[in-house]
Amino acid sequence: MSDYPGQGGEQEAAQPPPGQPYPQSAPTQLNPQINPPPWQDQQYGQQPPPQYGQPQQPYGQQPPPQYGQPQYGQPQYGQPQYAQQPPPGFPQAPPVPAGYGYGQPGGLPVPAGMYLDQQSGLMLPQGTVLASSGRRIGAYFLAIPLAIITLGIGYVIWGLIAWGNGQSPALQVLGMRVWRPEDNRVAGFWWMALREIVGRICDGILSIITELTSFIFMLTRPDRKTLHDLVAGTVVLHDPNKVLSK
Repeated sequence: MSDYPGQGGEQEAAQPPPGQPYPQSAPTQLNPQINPPPWQDQQYGQQPPPQYGQPQQPYGQQPPPQYGQPQYGQPQYGQPQYAQQPPPGFPQAPPVPAGYGYGQPGGLPVPAGMYLDQQSGLMLPQGTVLASSGRRIGAYFLAIPLAIITLGIGYVIWGLIAWGNGQSPALQVLGMRVWRPEDNRVAGFWWMALREIVGRICDGILSIITELTSFIFMLTRPDRKTLHDLVAGTVVLHDPNKVLSK
């Protein structure tokens, strides 16, 4: 009798005796070619596919807040806005010092009673403006009849008195005053002497050439400085309300 029953030597499947269960087969090993693991198609750093009925969030975007939960930066109900604090790890920005404003070059503070002239970039007293070119030209030609009327000597005495207030006779008549931006004050007697004596010599040292150069400077420079203003470091302001005299 053959040990291998069946046709062609094939062994028939053994049947267990009645009343006994089938023997449990050994656990099958995972074959990546037949049964690939669920994580094989998922690349590193890629989010798993969303479940049914849930929208997929883009990478790096926070999920929307739940209903009734405030976002960062928004005050809760009944809580004032200033009580909100940044999360740990984010230091609070320092407060802006007093006296600083927007649009100032280099963040320089503007003293009280001053303002920043956008055209020249100078800090000027409030109530005054840079004297226009027409007013400056008018003062230049007004000095001639004033010197004739006062017979010369009177013009000199008048000028020495007016220098202490940062003016010349012609500037005083037309409501102008000489200002020193470096000191933020009206030019004193000695600064006016430097401007009207040494500066005028520089204006006329080459006659028409330096006179014309000084005139071109006044027309083209944003601060309207002439050669004698550059020597003394001064600008001419129009002071219609006599703010600087106070």
